[in-house]
Amino acid sequence: EPCSPTCPNWLRYGIQPKNAKPGMAPGRCRSKAHKPEHLGYAGRRVLVSRKWSNKTLAEHKQDRRTWVMEALGQTDESTDPHRYIWRPVPAGDANVPPLAVRLLRSVHERRRWRAHLRELEARAAGQDLSATEDMGRVA
Repeated sequence: EPCSPTCPNWLRYGIQPKNAKPGMAPGRCRSKAHKPEHLGYAGRRVLVSRKWSNKTLAEHKQDRRTWVMEALGQTDESTDPHRYIWRPVPAGDANVPPLAVRLLRSVHERRRWRAHLRELEARAAGQDLSATEDMGRVA
């Protein structure tokens, strides 16, 4: 949503923003309210929320992270100081898979987490996204 009278997001609603310039495009607002690190939709809604929630943006972000990790059944190990052990790996070490394999594994893990989260959200909304039940009805 538009954050100010000069916000390019007004173009989404067919309204010319104040002081319009060539090259303005919806979704390309440079204001602080539309930057991802400042959370959320509709301009400054969450920025103002610290007045009633007494939470900083970092605390809101941590709350969202905790909720997602609990929903996925993951433990938040980021607070464990011994979670990672950093050691230099010599070039050509046989115990370390190639970079492409490591990247594909991490992408696969993220996709699995997202699918699981979508399934949990669908269950909470009362929908069933099971592919196996639909297969029996199609035949």
